[in-house]
Amino acid sequence: MNRERGRARTTSRSLGTCRSTMRCAPAIAWAMVAIVLGSGAVAVAQGPTARFGEVVPRDVREMYDRGLQYLAKTQTDSGDWQGGMQGPGITGMAVMVFLASGEDPNFGPYSNHVRKALRSIISAQDAQTGFIGGSMGHGSMYHHGFAMLGLAEAYGAVDDRNLWPDRAGSRSIGQALELAVRASITSQKKNPLGGWRYSPDAHDADTSVSGAVFVGLLAARNAGIEVPDESINKAIAYYTSMTAPGGVVAYTNNMGGFGESLARSSIACLVYAVARRKDLKQYKDTLEYLKQRLEQTAMGYPEYTRYYQAQALFQGDLTAWEKWNKLLIRQLKQAQRPDGSFQGSYGTDLATTMSLLALALNYRFLPIYER
Repeated sequence: MNRERGRARTTSRSLGTCRSTMRCAPAIAWAMVAIVLGSGAVAVAQGPTARFGEVVPRDVREMYDRGLQYLAKTQTDSGDWQGGMQGPGITGMAVMVFLASGEDPNFGPYSNHVRKALRSIISAQDAQTGFIGGSMGHGSMYHHGFAMLGLAEAYGAVDDRNLWPDRAGSRSIGQALELAVRASITSQKKNPLGGWRYSPDAHDADTSVSGAVFVGLLAARNAGIEVPDESINKAIAYYTSMTAPGGVVAYTNNMGGFGESLARSSIACLVYAVARRKDLKQYKDTLEYLKQRLEQTAMGYPEYTRYYQAQALFQGDLTAWEKWNKLLIRQLKQAQRPDGSFQGSYGTDLATTMSLLALALNYRFLPIYER
């Protein structure tokens, strides 16, 4: 794999080349403000979304800011979080929360938090296999998938020259991401179903774990990392085999059957969309299933369900997403605690990162959120 493919860097003297126009927009906007002010003209700074003709609702901005402050305060010196479920997957999602705010990841108020989190993820990676599974065996490939997604979203946005101030020769974000992609593909090749399960050596699969890994691979491909078409096609084939007429998606081949699940249908709908397979009947079925249930409450793990619902609806139908997003804002406004966190089944850190990422579609700075 080409370690420099898709590479982009920004410095204090040069904005450089960014692979996402929206991601670069905050730095570009402030540079233009500086030019205008330097010429003696009067300028008024605007929020990031004003540049795109869409204003982020005040409730969203206030909730998101409180959530960012909570994550910044609770991050450990080693760069991870300890509130409930722990591991590189949680850290990867936190990286995305910081990046999704639109703040400059290299010089903004949360730049040190972003760098600490990325160092934590890379340090947790097996240098030989590329696996970023964490110490909790049950959630190993979950952690790998979400950590890989965090690396993919940071690749090209975070300057590697400031990442390892005291460890010359340590892996760059691009190198770590390529290793993570390699580990994912190696795991898939061992799996006769073409998906993923908790262990990288598993021979069975489920649509939940597979979603975490597959979205990470798609984000890596979007970042310019080589991901073989064979791997994408095998994963899509797995999801089509698990999608019933009507948009219901099964959990595994031998457990759970085709019981209804907003989360699983959202995951399948999302991977079809991001893999650019909106032509599939299964995609249309899962999208219609979600559109018919905009006001339905998830039976379990609501923050996990909302995380995927937000992306699936946004990718599939903006009108439906806008209606659902208004409900989401009301729900999360009531659920957010005074310290900015959210309570969830697996602890405050997982619930907070997933809840904020569901809201982050209002900002749309993450490349994985681009339509």
